[in-house]
Amino acid sequence: MRIYAASIAALTLVATASAFTPSHLNGNTLLSSRRSTVASTAIGTAINESPTALSSSLSTDPAIAELYKRRSRPEYVPGRISDPDYVRIFDTTLRDGEQSPGATLTSSEKLQIARNLAKLGVDIIEAGFPIASPDDFAAVKQIADVVGREVFDDGYVPVIAGLSRANEKDIQRAWDAVRGADRPRIHTFIATSEIHMRSKLNKTPDEVVAIAVRAVTFAKSLGCDDIEFSPEDAGRSDPEFLYRVLGEVIVAGATTLNIPDTTGWNMPWEFGTLIKKLRENVPGAENVVFSTHCQNDLGLATANSLAGALNGARQLECTINGIGERAGNASLEEIVMSLALKGDEQFEGGPGTGRLYTAINPVYITPTSKMVAEYTGMKCQPHKAIVGANAFQHESGIHQDGMIKDKSTYEIMTPESIGLMRGDSQSGAGIVLGKHSGRNAVGTRLRELGYDLDIDKLNAVFARFKEVAEKKKGGLDDDSLESLVSDQAGSVNELWRVKGLQATTGLSGIPTATVKMVGPDGVERYVSATGTGPVDAVYKAIDQIMGVSVILESYSMNSVNEGIEALASTRVVIVPTIDGPNDSAVMDAQTSQLREKKFSGSGSDTDIITSSARAYVAALNKLLTWKLRRMENANGEESDRDTTGIGNAVAVEGEVPTVVAN
Repeated sequence: MRIYAASIAALTLVATASAFTPSHLNGNTLLSSRRSTVASTAIGTAINESPTALSSSLSTDPAIAELYKRRSRPEYVPGRISDPDYVRIFDTTLRDGEQSPGATLTSSEKLQIARNLAKLGVDIIEAGFPIASPDDFAAVKQIADVVGREVFDDGYVPVIAGLSRANEKDIQRAWDAVRGADRPRIHTFIATSEIHMRSKLNKTPDEVVAIAVRAVTFAKSLGCDDIEFSPEDAGRSDPEFLYRVLGEVIVAGATTLNIPDTTGWNMPWEFGTLIKKLRENVPGAENVVFSTHCQNDLGLATANSLAGALNGARQLECTINGIGERAGNASLEEIVMSLALKGDEQFEGGPGTGRLYTAINPVYITPTSKMVAEYTGMKCQPHKAIVGANAFQHESGIHQDGMIKDKSTYEIMTPESIGLMRGDSQSGAGIVLGKHSGRNAVGTRLRELGYDLDIDKLNAVFARFKEVAEKKKGGLDDDSLESLVSDQAGSVNELWRVKGLQATTGLSGIPTATVKMVGPDGVERYVSATGTGPVDAVYKAIDQIMGVSVILESYSMNSVNEGIEALASTRVVIVPTIDGPNDSAVMDAQTSQLREKKFSGSGSDTDIITSSARAYVAALNKLLTWKLRRMENANGEESDRDTTGIGNAVAVEGEVPTVVAN
């Protein structure tokens, strides 16, 4: 397990076992409580110092510096990897991941995620589908121009890829978006399975081959020397036809051949055999890098990706937390840690020695996972491998006994190795966060939980923490604290804020709500409305104040903990009304059809009505922010639609509460 060797040597010098070491290699204490605290502090301070500064270069503790040191990788050359044991990691969180229903990301959120992916060390970042909308184009271009030019001290800079269909308009748009990066890539695709060619494309196999060749040829003519081609639904395509179309695009200039199991149809041994056959039968296969892109419809995406690596694929496409279309994609953290722990011994048979490795720095897995979960609103299930809340928790008495005696009895990796600094609390000695706790205590616990918040975000979370702690006896546990982070995740795009709320309901009365909000102009507005229930009444009042027309597609509420004082966590997904004042039609990458963009929001409070209001306003703020950027990108064209959200609410001056009913 070569990825851990340097860390073992370095941390032996300070008489403690490396958090970067798999548990079964070391029977000693993983990290002392003191050193865990130092490590968590290093995350919080070092990550925010510079976009390209790794903690290894900023920490004065040699053990921590070694923990964050990134492994060297072969020099990047399109279509060739000098070390046949090296596996490139292609992250598509910002493209395929964002196609998850409700997983809307703002441009600033995408940029922050891309920067964390660079710290993680992914080889390729697929930043989006530029033709989908002006906003998507701008986001991809920003990532290419910023993250794609930020060279780290070790010389690493990620490849920035843009997806396009196999036509000149798409390809030109993708190239315009990514060309500013130091290492730009165009990723183009067309379906090759019989059902897709017949039912979706209405094309013959000959026509599909011609389209694919023209697409790659055009991409190359633009000056792009890094071209990825994907035969969509390759897992259900005729292998003989794949040999033909892939051979033709290699001649045209493709440097990476990505083999998608688009519907998650294949078994691992089936998909692995397909990769092997393609490497053996595609003319010119020795001149390209083979890649996998596996969907998780049968829960086999990670297994299929690793089967591809076993049979010679040297680029694996994946997403943080496994998010993506339908059941999601192969999970980056699962692939990376599988190769880190088993890459030395279970991958013989393909090219090279079979001792596979990546240059991913796993200690950035948890911070990146947390960021993606908060920004998309898509939480990981507690038992999710590697990054789930229960992944390093032990409740069974037998397990607890084993963990006390030797942590390697039930943990094959340490939580510190993926950036989760367990600290004292994981041994039953954590501090209780209550109304008397200070900012430092809250910030320290958040860092131990894997959150890397800058000072403004920490201040926002802390202010919200103090509000809730005043109402909640017994302090806030970790789940409650994480819920507050979710509550503040959209604050960077905050246009409107709820300043006051009162709702009445009962068996005989009409549910009524009065809402006070502050808008982007700083003016307070009051509106009263009735509804079928108190939440409905609140939402109608908010709609009137903000001047929006949306459909509430999803509403869910969970109790974060137990008891009468439990914290309520609410999540909503909204869709703008078609042809309404805030319509948000975008092009779907898979169907090429226009669809309304969805926006999600989360909120938490000890009061369920307030929690619901905060979640709804967070989603509406995302919608309005997205709409404003879209208008700004529309070539300066003027619009007579109200995008400030002021609506018809009447401004009320002074301190005396006044209600204006529309």
